[in-house]
Amino acid sequence: MPETNNKEWNKYEETIEQFIQVIAKNMSLYGVTPSIGRLYGVLYFSQEPMTLDDMRSALEMSKTSMSTGVRALSDMKMVEPSFKKGIRKDLYKSEEDWYKSFTSLFGSRWRHHTETNIEEADEAIQELREIQENTEDEALKGKITEDIDRLEYAQNYYRWLMKFIHVIESGEIFKYVPKIDQSGKK
Repeated sequence: MPETNNKEWNKYEETIEQFIQVIAKNMSLYGVTPSIGRLYGVLYFSQEPMTLDDMRSALEMSKTSMSTGVRALSDMKMVEPSFKKGIRKDLYKSEEDWYKSFTSLFGSRWRHHTETNIEEADEAIQELREIQENTEDEALKGKITEDIDRLEYAQNYYRWLMKFIHVIESGEIFKYVPKIDQSGKK
């Protein structure tokens, strides 16, 4: 009987490990390294909050890597500190509300890149206008006018994207696409 039980536990651990790999792979969509994705997966499936030493032994990575990973996950609001009476070491647990994690992660990543793109478009328009004002070449002036139109179109898109990001970050998105609870109901 114990051998069957052991096989069942091994199968269980393999199944969880496979899903942790899926989490790690999917988190790369958000610019998160696979090792940090695996760290999140381990924390997510942990019954109890974990110390850096617990994480290190579970993932066979250095304590420094664990610390860096926890800090990155904390910045993304995917891991939070935890407290347990009698334990003096720092404890961490995963944020289990994936909707909250997604909105935070998506918002911060996309906001940063979108703001950068808006600034770059502004700078390009300014430089092109300066060239246009100082050139005698009519063909170049015409090309610059076309390209400024393209850049202004891009800016309008980025402004729309900023509104979309706000809808995500504010949670307003859930009015249009409701969360699904544990039972599968909206």
